Amino acid sequence: MAVTANPKQNQTKAAVEEEAPLYGDVLESVLSKLHLIHLLSACHVSKSWNRAVSSTLRFSNRVKPWLVVHSQTTRFPYVVSARAYDPASHVWVDVDRSLHHPPVKSISTLRSSHSTLLYMLSPSKFAFSLDALHLEWSHANTPPLVWRTDPIVAVVGHRVVVAGGACDYEDDPLAVEMYDVKVGTWDTCESMPAIFKDSSASTWLSVAADERRMYVTEKCSAVTYSFDPESKKWFGPYDLCPNPTVFSSVIGFVNGRLVLAGVVGEAEDVKGVKLWEVEVSDDESLELKEMIGDMPETMVEKLKGESDCKPSFSMSYMGGLVCFHNGSDPSDLILCELENGGCRWTSIRNDAVNDGTRMQRMVVTYANLGLPELQKAVQVGALKIL
Repeated sequence: MAVTANPKQNQTKAAVEEEAPLYGDVLESVLSKLHLIHLLSACHVSKSWNRAVSSTLRFSNRVKPWLVVHSQTTRFPYVVSARAYDPASHVWVDVDRSLHHPPVKSISTLRSSHSTLLYMLSPSKFAFSLDALHLEWSHANTPPLVWRTDPIVAVVGHRVVVAGGACDYEDDPLAVEMYDVKVGTWDTCESMPAIFKDSSASTWLSVAADERRMYVTEKCSAVTYSFDPESKKWFGPYDLCPNPTVFSSVIGFVNGRLVLAGVVGEAEDVKGVKLWEVEVSDDESLELKEMIGDMPETMVEKLKGESDCKPSFSMSYMGGLVCFHNGSDPSDLILCELENGGCRWTSIRNDAVNDGTRMQRMVVTYANLGLPELQKAVQVGALKIL
């Protein structure tokens, strides 16, 4: 005898199937399509969803470092603000560090170095921040030994190296000292090479660092030295100038490789920006290798901007991502992603630029944010994600 299904039972079954929760491979497949910023809410649906998010991120290569643009007013009380950009989702968010006053109140200048370090320096205090969104600051137990106005600063292992940029009345304008984060003490080192005597300030020098050494390049000549914190000595010089058409150079680490970016043309007439790989040999010597990137002409024009001032180009980097910005006109940020032996260039509008930008100084860092860091930032109210 044929059995006829109850219509109400069919409706109930259809409703249950329609509302059946996602799980297993199906759920992970759906989550794999989402960007990190959009996975935050998914973590709180259930324990199974939380596990699925973790599993998705474990096997995903779509998480990219975030770009953070820090702005600081040039007048008292020198208020600091920041906006963060997720290159995967193309979303800008506010960063609230509750930093209404700088950590070193007697000085106005917020500075950055080698893309991950923020610092402030006064004759009596030195403060620095290394976490991804710079929510926490460390203060040196004692002030630097030398009074400096515009030094180069880099973190090498557990030491913070401060070099050059000394005030005119200091005996040695090329003085170098290191702050040991573990023991909280300063130590003097061999002074910078004499070739940097007239260009020892960070304005004229580019700095990069890894876990073992600091590398310093004179922007106008591309002459480069390396500094070893263990021996407290300098090594070089190494001539990294690609050709006479390059009038300014900066260096950085991209995908673990030392890279030199050269600005082609003249300060009043920039023609292009190119990237070269720099080989670090076993004996720590440096040699310029092949060109690995050439910024498209349209991007060069955006980077130059519309300011009447001479351009002042800076480079920030992390992983395979590079960001160029012009301090004279930071309206556009030029991004380069090194992948599969080539470069993929894009440009974005700088969301941190507003009508009051002329009264602000601006520095750019990168933040390596995973889900735990993102969750913590949201929980403490540091990130405003809608």
